[in-house]
Order: sequence, then C-alpha cells, then structure tokens
Amino acid sequence: MGASLSNLTEEANGSGLGPGLGDIPESCVACVFMYLTPPEICNLARLNRAFRGAASSDAVWESKLPLNYHDLLDLLPPERYRSLSKKDVFALLSRPVPYDDGNKVLWLDRVTGRVCMSISAKAMAITGIEDRRYWNWIPTEESRFHVVAYLQQIWWFEADGVVKFPFPADIYTLSFRLHIGRFAKRLGRRVCNFEHTHGWDIKPVRFELWTPDGQQASYECCLDQIEHDDAYGNSKRGCWVDYKVGEFIVTDADPVTEVRFSMKQIDCTHSKGGLCVDSVFIIPSNLKERKRKGVLK
Repeated sequence: MGASLSNLTEEANGSGLGPGLGDIPESCVACVFMYLTPPEICNLARLNRAFRGAASSDAVWESKLPLNYHDLLDLLPPERYRSLSKKDVFALLSRPVPYDDGNKVLWLDRVTGRVCMSISAKAMAITGIEDRRYWNWIPTEESRFHVVAYLQQIWWFEADGVVKFPFPADIYTLSFRLHIGRFAKRLGRRVCNFEHTHGWDIKPVRFELWTPDGQQASYECCLDQIEHDDAYGNSKRGCWVDYKVGEFIVTDADPVTEVRFSMKQIDCTHSKGGLCVDSVFIIPSNLKERKRKGVLK
C-alpha cells in the first residue's frame, strides 16, 4: 500500500501519466476528512493543494468541534475569535481556556475534540485553608494553575467544590489530583520531604460526587500505604496520583450540568498532614483510560 501511495503521489506531481491524488476533487477529500482525527488531517494536508484546501474547510473543522463550542468561546474576549476560521477556533480551544478568575480551565482534547476541565484547589472550600498553622499555598510549575495547597497538619480534613457548565453529552470521569509529601527543586533536582506526612494510613479518605438529578458515586482509600503501589506499579509517595471518584452522565437534554464533589477524612481521633492538593479533573471517561494506557498524549 505504501508503494501505491508513493506512485499516486508521484503522478500527482506530474511524473506519471495516470490519475493521481491531485485529481481527487477537494469536496471528496473533505468528505473523507470528516472521518479522520485532527492530527491525521493536518498530516495529510501536506500531500497536495486539494488536500490542503480540504484541510482548511470550515465544514470539516466544525464537525470536530463540540456542538456547544460557542459556550467555550463565550469565556474569551470576542476579539480573540471573531474573525477566525473553524480550524483556528479548534486550535484556540485546544489550548487552555481559563475562567472563574483563572481557577477553572477548559480545553478540547486535540485528538477527539471532546471537552475536558480542571478545577484548582483555589476554587474549592477547604476547611482551615486561611489558617497558616494548617495550610500553605506553594507556587509550582507542576500544576497548570502554578500553585497547590499544602496541608501541614489538621484533624478535620475536608475539601468541597461545585461546577456548573453546559457539558456536551458524554460520560465523564471525575478525579482528584493529590501528592503525598512536599516537593521542591534543589540544585536543579526534584526532592520530596515527608516530614509532615502522617495519618493517611490510619483511616481512609472518602471521595464523593453527586448531581441534582440523583447521580452519585463514592470511593474510599488510605492515601499513604507505603507497602502498596498503585494499579500501574508506581509508588504513591512523592508522585502525583489521580484518585478516581466516579462517573456521571450528561445527556443532550441537559442545558447546564451541576456537579458537586468532596473529599474528607473527619475522624478527629488522629491528625493528618503532609499532603498537596492540586486540582479536580473532569475528563471523558474512555479518553481518561486511553491516556492512562499511553494511547493519547
């Protein structure tokens, strides 16, 4: 097949006598592009003029955008997208779109065009967050929000949040991104300190999500089980770990979806500390699994 494609390409460049790829009508190429992913379209656009023209078609790129992409554009100043082609709109929305004072971020997955969201710890209601005896905000490049909440010690641990957004119809996974221990860079190397880490191996943390239409999910686990690795064979200490809470379903009939989420360990018989809280992720479910398996980057 590679040889045949090579021959067609040569003929399109005038080195052959028969029909080549350059003879395919642009409209036909555009119809084929409807079934391809954005990276595949961009690669094929380099073949010839017809492919390049089809790869710039608004009809092609509008099919890659979610039905409610205008809701994402509404989060941006109009001058940033008013005169853009649909291809450029897709490129714009594939980059992080911050809103809610920069504490929430939306973006489109570059392969599937599906909507993803991240919610900063700053957008959550965290017990004791204003008391520097318990919590500190640590600036870091390891978070897309450039800051994480670090717990030194507390007895009542609870973090709650809510998001309201017109998500496209899909099945979504919600997860918390946490890190056991405090991390820093010294002499160009990443080092972790577990001086304050305690209490997470005694009782489990309870994660929950629920929606007004009755959907709910929960999950419990001890965050610091040194003798146990995670499901992918990685040690949890000193690494960012996504703790899956559960899934929720959005249908076409839902104009705006409200999701509430929490994590708590409120057994006051012991204190706990040494934990970084970065964010909550809401990602289409099978997309999340493909990312974990390394299919998507």
